Amino acid sequence: MSPHLLFRVMAIAEAVSWTLLLGGMALRATAGLDIAVTIGGGIHGFVFLAYAVTAVLVAKNQRMGRWPASVAIISAIIPYATIPADVWLTRTGRLSGAWRRNATEDPRDHKWHDNLFRAVVRHPVFSCVVLLGSVAVVFTALLALGSPLDRLPD
Repeated sequence: MSPHLLFRVMAIAEAVSWTLLLGGMALRATAGLDIAVTIGGGIHGFVFLAYAVTAVLVAKNQRMGRWPASVAIISAIIPYATIPADVWLTRTGRLSGAWRRNATEDPRDHKWHDNLFRAVVRHPVFSCVVLLGSVAVVFTALLALGSPLDRLPD
């Protein structure tokens, strides 16, 4: 799977998860179904974190500058913005190219974190398991903390 395809799949998944969250909120408001927000919010939270990890990984691989990388990552905060972000990054050529599995003579390939990055890219199945596991741990920790709204004074 190319960096572009991975980013596109996750951008679409993030948009779908927004639909689940917003639909859950509508069901809670109209039918009193609190469980709909719990389910939609849980799915959205997990996909949000997975998209963020994907955006960082793809931005690193594609050597995006700070501005396009920031747009890619921050677009997850705005409902459905990951789709136009994907379109913009595609049209500007920032998502073209393969995974950088090996070092080149380019000085940008010789920073301390590049060896770790290339190890992640060379072992995609293992890396996906570790990254998804990490996202699951963060997600579980955030669920354990609960909603920030629950901690507001009455």
